[in-house]
Amino acid sequence: MPGVRERPGLTVVVLATLAVLVTAADTYVVVLALPDILTGVGVGLDELQRATPIIGGFLLGYTATLPLLGRLADLRGRVPVLVGCLLLFALGSLLTATAHGLGPAVLGRGLQGVGAGGLVPATLALVADRWPPERRSLPLGVVGAVQEAGAVLGPLAGAAVLAVADWRAIFWLNLLLGLGLAGGVLFSTQGRRPDPVGLLLAALTGLAVGLQLAAPVALAEDVTLGLLYVPVAPALALSTPLVLIAVVAGAGFVARSLIAPVGALLPLRGLPRLAREVDVLGSALAVVALGSVVWAFAAADPATQIVAHGPVLLPLALAAAVAFVLHERRTPEPVLPLRALRPVGAWGALVVNLLVGVALVAALVDIPLFARSTTTPGDQLGAALVLLRLLVAVPVGAVAGGWLCRTVAPRLVAAGGMTLTAVAFVVMTTWDVRSLDGAASFVVLLAAGFGFGLVIAPVNAVLLGVTGAEVHGSASALAVVARTVGMLSGLSLLTAVALRRFTAEIDAIGTPFALCPERPAACPAYEAATEAAILTQLHTVFAGAAIAAGLAAVAALFLLREVSTPAPS
Repeated sequence: MPGVRERPGLTVVVLATLAVLVTAADTYVVVLALPDILTGVGVGLDELQRATPIIGGFLLGYTATLPLLGRLADLRGRVPVLVGCLLLFALGSLLTATAHGLGPAVLGRGLQGVGAGGLVPATLALVADRWPPERRSLPLGVVGAVQEAGAVLGPLAGAAVLAVADWRAIFWLNLLLGLGLAGGVLFSTQGRRPDPVGLLLAALTGLAVGLQLAAPVALAEDVTLGLLYVPVAPALALSTPLVLIAVVAGAGFVARSLIAPVGALLPLRGLPRLAREVDVLGSALAVVALGSVVWAFAAADPATQIVAHGPVLLPLALAAAVAFVLHERRTPEPVLPLRALRPVGAWGALVVNLLVGVALVAALVDIPLFARSTTTPGDQLGAALVLLRLLVAVPVGAVAGGWLCRTVAPRLVAAGGMTLTAVAFVVMTTWDVRSLDGAASFVVLLAAGFGFGLVIAPVNAVLLGVTGAEVHGSASALAVVARTVGMLSGLSLLTAVALRRFTAEIDAIGTPFALCPERPAACPAYEAATEAAILTQLHTVFAGAAIAAGLAAVAALFLLREVSTPAPS
């Protein structure tokens, strides 16, 4: 398996880590830009429910293809997957930046999700390739810190771009960063230089496609250069010179990749063998199972349902999952290394990540809601700044967790971190309408974020320590899947439970006419009771997060067992 065992250069690891930062930031950049994006693709702000495919498309691409991309990183090396994912991310950015309808925007965000998702397991596997088990916890912590820093930098970067340009500039910037990082990774890889002819043809293809999609006014309306956008065959809108150039250059690129496979950007000669090795049927079943689960939770309206289209998507996910397990047990080249997950530390790491995801999503959603309901009513920015108190501590905790694992057992570091987070959530269940005004709440939020960060490096270190190098990509992909599924399912479940408690509290209050028969329009008793019901709803989510964090601490203490790395099979 080429590319798996060789020790990567530090430059490649740094560039891969920067790529993780860029794509992680992009995950959150839509938070501020979403209203402008919807308007730009022809969706009115009174139709916000139609924004679900834009958000869900990214999550679907990010999660559903992870097992396949992780397996590809094991079979064909980390660098080709990194470059391929960055190019997919760049293509998705191009489609989103030039979208004038909802369909292209959703497709673009989906491709961005595929690219962003595949970068994480490939980068973690790169770290495991470069550093031995006893020294890799700190660099794993750094990668985790960079990934979590995206949650802080994404909205800030989005706000900075929106202050000077429109929303499309965000994705044009993503395009440039994706292409630049892909080129950096490609050229910094020792012993591998791209074929210059193939590179030129690929660049010409990309440039023609980009110009056709973007259609800049200065070019499209120019008397001479505008002819590039005039169809050669009037009956065929896509027969413009730019499209023809893209087709011819693209065909030449494919032919060159077949004729000169050494240094080819597109390794087409190995596709038949790769298709056999990668287990296409197993990959398809995994995509269907994960995609159904992700869409069921991502498309759900938390106010009325736990999952969307449950009667269709959940049975489909279950059937695909069962078929996947049965198929994987029989195939000689499974897409997921189920046998490699037999050590307690391996599947234990996935359980811990799942529970961490449940607790984390409660913080990401409920803390801003609490702020808007108490000290910053109606102030979206103020609520985001409150959440920032937690988020800034996560990268710090990630690095600290990696450093501690050099002298302390990873299970103790992870258990300690999630215990700290659980205690912080327990304190949050006692907050009242003025709690965020005090310094104590600042300390509590910092403690919760620091605890979330502490668990990152230990989980990855144990998972990569108890599995062989030949499955590090797949194992890392499963870790990301576990946390993402935990976040999606936790959001729906905790929100549903909290809304039931809120409804029960509201029903118990009665009506303003019963509480204040003389002045029902201005009834302080009813307003106070309603505020108490809202706090009860928010406290319920905090309590659920505390339970999830506590369970994660227990699971980490007993399941994150370290054993010697198994010999390659």
